[in-house]
Amino acid sequence: MIQFENEMSENLKSKAITQGVQRTPNRAMLRAVGFGDDDFNKPIVGIANGFSTITPCNMGLNDLALKAEFSLRQAGAMPQMFGTITISDGISMGTEGMKYSLVSRDVIADSIETACTGESMDAVIAIGGCDKNMPGAMIAIARMNIPAIFVYGGTIKPGHHNGKDLTVVSAFEAVGEYSAGKIDEEELLAIEKKACPGAGSCGGMFTANTMSSAFEAMGISLPYSSTMAAEDQEKADSTAKSAEVLVEAIRKQILPSDILTRKAFENAIAVIMAVGGSTNSVLHLLAIANTIGVPLTLDDFEAIRKKVPVICDLKPSGRYVTVDLHKAGGIPQVMKMLLVNGLIHGDALTISGQTIAEVLADIPENPPENQDVIRQWGNPLYQEGHLAILKGNLATEGAVAKISGVKNPVITGPARVFESEEECLDAILAGKIQAGDVVIVRYEGPVGGPGMREMLAPTSAIIGAGLGDKVGLITDGRFSGGTYGMVVGHVAPEAAVGGNIALVEEGDSITIDAHNKLLQINISEEELNKRRQNWTPRQPNYTRGVLGKYAKLVSSSSLGAVTDLNLF
Repeated sequence: MIQFENEMSENLKSKAITQGVQRTPNRAMLRAVGFGDDDFNKPIVGIANGFSTITPCNMGLNDLALKAEFSLRQAGAMPQMFGTITISDGISMGTEGMKYSLVSRDVIADSIETACTGESMDAVIAIGGCDKNMPGAMIAIARMNIPAIFVYGGTIKPGHHNGKDLTVVSAFEAVGEYSAGKIDEEELLAIEKKACPGAGSCGGMFTANTMSSAFEAMGISLPYSSTMAAEDQEKADSTAKSAEVLVEAIRKQILPSDILTRKAFENAIAVIMAVGGSTNSVLHLLAIANTIGVPLTLDDFEAIRKKVPVICDLKPSGRYVTVDLHKAGGIPQVMKMLLVNGLIHGDALTISGQTIAEVLADIPENPPENQDVIRQWGNPLYQEGHLAILKGNLATEGAVAKISGVKNPVITGPARVFESEEECLDAILAGKIQAGDVVIVRYEGPVGGPGMREMLAPTSAIIGAGLGDKVGLITDGRFSGGTYGMVVGHVAPEAAVGGNIALVEEGDSITIDAHNKLLQINISEEELNKRRQNWTPRQPNYTRGVLGKYAKLVSSSSLGAVTDLNLF
């Protein structure tokens, strides 16, 4: 690493001079992009810029990247900006394009690793907005293990209609309401026009805000940064401060492996449970832990879930949006409540060099009494976490159930089997799904899709039709962070590799029992074995291109759906 000149020993200076001579051609190239004589003794800091006009989540990121660039120079570093991609889940939802969403997580990780390592960068500040930007950046940070900080682009402010706050999920649910005859076309169009009023990531505690909250809890982002609105000045100020903190971390050589420890992952899971976060966080934290080398399994999520109450009343199943959480005290307030109740590790390190306990020292132990976004500790929304890990003969490796907003997360009913999301949605909108049914959507897993599409369109249509706690939905695909209801995703093994979900037949009795952590097809083992012998794999949907490569490389969702597991 090229170190700050005034901190270099004579030995290191001699080594730097030797390397400098050897790298004269490289330096010539750097001079062309603005390096002067004094700049070669400064750390080169990559700015992984997720700016894109594809989605409101990322449309404001370039301004933040420029803010970071200026702040890095002022702090004594040499910033080098490069771009990385994004896929808008909200735009691709319900289409073939959604198969690229989870894939983009790995493309982002690969691109950041390639740029930073290929150009010998000494550190990186990653700036992202949409769902996969964050875990993609974190996987790259874990692989490279150079000083790093993540800057979240910020949440969108809510839309407003008829006295209610709107998010993008409001538009999806309005489709279900329209199909059920509950609203007319004029109302549907009004919701569409008002749901997303400006820049920023989807406004509830959906996947983007869940992951930003998790990263703040892990100490790889600055306090309060995960819940700031994209369009507010404090977001730009926090970005500038993030750059300054990163330069100091370079001086101290605080590395991701120092921060992304087992304690950090446990802290993140506790916060996700407390705020009612997205099912996707399970998949992403497993992937990041796998990359950094921290043992983490589905069982760890279940163990923490049983100890941590849901204390935040946030959309999709609750009343408030993320800017409301920010006003009520944000993630630091949530973490302080968890800390004083012994549910997070105060000695975990953060990117600033402080411990979590030191960061939270001045935060009050209780939230303000003049609000109910963050509930008082003795009055939680739910006594236990909302993300339950289910197992059984329908998911021997495990599955993830999101049970918030459901009065009694238990159902036994006849299977309604669909081989794709589109088939399922058509049936729901046509009124062919009835109370008591258990919908099965299969061949949508990491390999089978490929890409593990999110099922926001079907689940929102079920909610819009008033069947949210009367119909179960099980899939080897994923759910949007905006999904709620009696839904079970990430079923593993998936249908495409011969998991038992592939053996379900129309009308089979299926049980979802979140109380007993059970996901089961109610037929004999003898019948299951008979069906298994008659099952044959389907031909892959893609054999070339990025989806073809992904399907060949991707691991089980129970391992985080990583693409570099045991390649050799």
